[in-house]
Amino acid sequence: MAISLAPEHDLVKSFAKLPESVEIPDLIQIQLDSFRWFQEEGLKELFEEISPIQDYTGTRLDLNFIDYEFQEPQHTITECQEQSMTYASPLYVTVQVVVKSTGEIKEQELFLCDFPLMTDKGTFIISGAERVVVSQLTRFPGVYFTLEKDPATERESGTAKLVAERGAWLDFDTSSQDVISVKVSGKRKILATTLLRAVGYESDDTLFSLFQDVDNSPDHSFIRSTIERDPLIKNKTSALFDIYRKLSSGEAPSLDSAEKLLNNFLFNPKRYNLAKIGRYKINKKLGLNISPDYTGLTPQDLVQIIRRLIAINNGRESPDDIDHLGNRRARTVGFSVQRQFHSGLLRLEKAIKARVSIVGPEAATPTTLINVHPIAAAVREFFARSQLSQFMDQTNALAELTHKRRLSAMGPGGLTRERAGFEVRDVHYSHYGRICPIETPEGPNIGLIGSLATYARINEYGFVETPYHKVIHEVPNVKEELLGRTIREDIVDDQGNLIAKSATLVIKKTAQRLCSLPLKTIKVVPFVSDQVTYLAADEEEQYVIAQANVVFNERNKFVNETVEVRKGNKYFRELANKIDFIDVSPRQIFGTSACLIPFLEHDDANRALMGCNMQRQAVPLMLPRAPLVATGMEKEVAKYSGQVIFAPDDGIVTSVTSSQIVIQDKDGKEHTYKLSKFLRTNQRTCIDQYPRVNKGDRVKKGQVLADSSSTNDGELALGKNIICAFMSWEGWNYEDAIVISHRLVKDDVYTSIHIEKYKTEARDTGLGPEELTIDIPNISEDSLIELDEKGVIRIGAEVKPGDVLVGKITPKGETEPSAEEKLLRAIFGGKAREVKDSSLRMPPGEWGRVINVRVFSRDNYDELPIGVNTLVQVWVAQKRKISVGDKMSGRHGNKGVISVILPEEDMPFLPDGTPVDIVLNPLGVPSRMNIGQVLEAHLGWAAQVLGFRALSPVFYGADAIDIEDALARVWIAWNAGAVNFDPESSSGEDSAAADQGKIKEWLQGHGFVAEEVMNEKNRGMARRVSLILWLEEQGIKGDGDSYVRNLSDEDLEHLSQKIYKERRVYPPTFGKIELRDGKTGMPFDQPVAVGNIYMMKLIHLVEDKVHARSTGPYSLITQQPLGGKAQFGGQRFGEMEVWALEGYGAAHTLQEMLTIKSDDLMGRAKAYEAIVKGEDIQQPGIPEAAKVLFMELRSLGLAVELLSEP
Repeated sequence: MAISLAPEHDLVKSFAKLPESVEIPDLIQIQLDSFRWFQEEGLKELFEEISPIQDYTGTRLDLNFIDYEFQEPQHTITECQEQSMTYASPLYVTVQVVVKSTGEIKEQELFLCDFPLMTDKGTFIISGAERVVVSQLTRFPGVYFTLEKDPATERESGTAKLVAERGAWLDFDTSSQDVISVKVSGKRKILATTLLRAVGYESDDTLFSLFQDVDNSPDHSFIRSTIERDPLIKNKTSALFDIYRKLSSGEAPSLDSAEKLLNNFLFNPKRYNLAKIGRYKINKKLGLNISPDYTGLTPQDLVQIIRRLIAINNGRESPDDIDHLGNRRARTVGFSVQRQFHSGLLRLEKAIKARVSIVGPEAATPTTLINVHPIAAAVREFFARSQLSQFMDQTNALAELTHKRRLSAMGPGGLTRERAGFEVRDVHYSHYGRICPIETPEGPNIGLIGSLATYARINEYGFVETPYHKVIHEVPNVKEELLGRTIREDIVDDQGNLIAKSATLVIKKTAQRLCSLPLKTIKVVPFVSDQVTYLAADEEEQYVIAQANVVFNERNKFVNETVEVRKGNKYFRELANKIDFIDVSPRQIFGTSACLIPFLEHDDANRALMGCNMQRQAVPLMLPRAPLVATGMEKEVAKYSGQVIFAPDDGIVTSVTSSQIVIQDKDGKEHTYKLSKFLRTNQRTCIDQYPRVNKGDRVKKGQVLADSSSTNDGELALGKNIICAFMSWEGWNYEDAIVISHRLVKDDVYTSIHIEKYKTEARDTGLGPEELTIDIPNISEDSLIELDEKGVIRIGAEVKPGDVLVGKITPKGETEPSAEEKLLRAIFGGKAREVKDSSLRMPPGEWGRVINVRVFSRDNYDELPIGVNTLVQVWVAQKRKISVGDKMSGRHGNKGVISVILPEEDMPFLPDGTPVDIVLNPLGVPSRMNIGQVLEAHLGWAAQVLGFRALSPVFYGADAIDIEDALARVWIAWNAGAVNFDPESSSGEDSAAADQGKIKEWLQGHGFVAEEVMNEKNRGMARRVSLILWLEEQGIKGDGDSYVRNLSDEDLEHLSQKIYKERRVYPPTFGKIELRDGKTGMPFDQPVAVGNIYMMKLIHLVEDKVHARSTGPYSLITQQPLGGKAQFGGQRFGEMEVWALEGYGAAHTLQEMLTIKSDDLMGRAKAYEAIVKGEDIQQPGIPEAAKVLFMELRSLGLAVELLSEP
């Protein structure tokens, strides 16, 4: 069936029930802003913090970092990718050394390191590969209070943990004897009163007075119990000595040493740092007024922590919700890099201090003191090996984008998957609008890795914020603000005269009178403003927030008196005048992947999760198409993926080739846009940009200039729209298997391009240099036909397994020649040196066409590693058609593996003879509860037949009436003979729109006005008309010809259901069609749900998994074949397979499997020989596994021997 979306029918119908009030923000801005902050502010903070670096005595010299500068990168991004280099900028610092004894100042600019730079797409190029630094969700620095139950006494006691950005962590806990103690970094417990005495609160009276208003429970006296636990500690001195003994496991040499130790642990800002956010959180939680710029700990902090802990123990305060997003921050790339750079600076500081004592202050200069290796090593270590620096998922444009928006609770200082419990993984109410509740991995990382919600942003402190529209309750007493508003209370002047009554609509005259009053603000009936406010999770706790789908009138006033709202973790109905904020969009709850699933609200969350993850695994196709049923998010994802080129300004296209586009702007200036051609991604898929404009076209700002492999006309396109039937087909779609038509193979509907890169190096060896040459020993001329004179394969050559890509020879070590050889050499001259063939060949199972070759040589002054003379890189592309064993999926988690590819003539076909493209099992719908796929199929069918594209955003898109109306219009068009299908078309997704003239004529013939029936605004009209005409077609007359037409909508529905049950004939709104069997031509027993569904081919391709082995590598100990394709291994014949053969009594087959086909060394060698010679295979011997067993028994001291028969 053909549907060609011709330009005149390329109509987009939006089923959105709400207008878009806030634009989708830049989806990768988080990465770009964070790295920019690091470059401009983060590094500056570090250098200011570490300066001055002094020698150990503190009297000889100071070293200061004055300034720093990032210089221009030495190589472009493309050069770095091609030559496996890092895209980095040289970082230079200005360093000043001040000799204290003479006052001499020495200043120099030094090279510190090559610092990796972020590209415009938010990625890093490290050793030629694109990487992403994901954001990390960690605890904020600050204090956290919890309640823990004592298993012995069943009593709940409070604990507190003081978390520092840098420095010791303090754990406060309460024992069952009401004693409060503190652990510093997990060392021995110190009594809380001992710590307070050490910081200046010495006497018992002082301690009692500090806590008298909270520690007044008749049952528990915490301070008294703690003092009584160690009666010997009565003053500051004894307290300091006790703390020293417990923290450093020895007696303090002096009071100064004890005091210095405590200060270093807790009060030295260089060693103990809460960071600005930690100070902000502590001030807010404990009600302190300490300066936000002071990031150290104070004695007041300790007092307030203990006060709050006692209050929690006494039940007056509630503990913290540790999983609340207000207690967790997103540490973005800038903060992560800053933290790593700080560790490098600390190593550098230590090295500088040691160096001063060797060099001496007079001879010291910045160059002699600073060794840059610790910094370079720290940076390299982070980008190459950190858990947060990840190989970018480039399977398609969506995978790339979502990877940059990922949040991980794992990583340095974070959780591990083994220790993380259910609570930390679960969805929390504070995630609303901040972290997507759907998108997370399915495996052991579930809940530990998440994704930012669509509208979420991360502020300077690391809080994840989400936007809301502010609800205005009072406006300034200004004419412009008052006009059109409704007053909420009576307003009188100074003399008590009524100026305006409550519920008065303010017009010009009223506004003038109100403005003359000395009132600053006027209370009005609440209305939703355009003002957008971003709130963090802890900030929104105090507000009443309504949903985005609240009904309000044209003046943005609430229509209903009460509205469904939420406050904190409570959901209830509230009066409209109590609402503070309203959501900006129903889709702000979800991440970008979830927002791409139409009818998400009808899918079970588990299947929606699979749908999100599988969209990221979709392979870019050769001929991508945007979905017929979209959500409107496709354009945004494509826009921020970085793979689509948009016009930055109005202009004219002056030149278009496959590799570049030239635009001339209004000022006559030309802009050239290079297109990426057949680029290999990290996942071996292909990025290939192609122009969407022609020479001479006028382009507007924001217009699409070039599409990519996974976009279509500037929209994300991960799959194809194909005709789907939900039915079983001879058992071939049992257990989620999929039956597809050969058309999908023949017409390259699901053909994708995959690119592999092969490389070889010609090195210097101990026996001489390796050479690239076509003169390879022991190889036929036919095998060298595609190689050039240097032995490098030509571009365009077709290659198969074992073919030579690059000819290379390596010198072989020579043995001492015999006397005869020496004589012959002396007579005839030196013989040709011995070399071995070390050519680069195509691996087993790989094939394709060579699309690019690059040769880097030291002779051409290319940068190469030490010892490498020449580097050759060969790119080979494969065109993979869809095949049996490939995995396919829809957007609703409806996944399956292709079990059979049927000829087109055998597929079930429609009444007009068009075969369907894919057959899915209907049993895959009810148990999985992903009804969205059925709704998508129905709406897609209507879009295909009537020639439009549907936009149905999540949670406010098409509803049941919209879909039934669309199906009714399809039925009308079908019966009017207005559907023009072109069976010759190669695409099942394009169709000429239905013939409107025929529809009009047919409806008029039945007494209906076509304009009313086919008008989208008349909701339910098409459904009603189609049911009336269908019932009349079924011969339902009633009391007269107009009986059916006079029935109400509800009665029409009941009557249709009744006729369906009696006659098993489906009404038009059921979306079912009578299909016929392609083999017999007979109709199936029941009409079948047929629709247009968007299906994707996933990267789990059978060609990457299947391989064949006859002989190959064996395990050293067991001598059994290795497993897996990478090891060229065999198929495991395990315990259960042995049982199967035993059950059938196949003794000889079983013996063969366990011996000559596995680990009988002698037997398999003789069997191979016998097969080659065409002889009979001899009796198998003893497998190696039996010998290993005997050895293990002997190791236990058992004399086990195998005795052969006499």
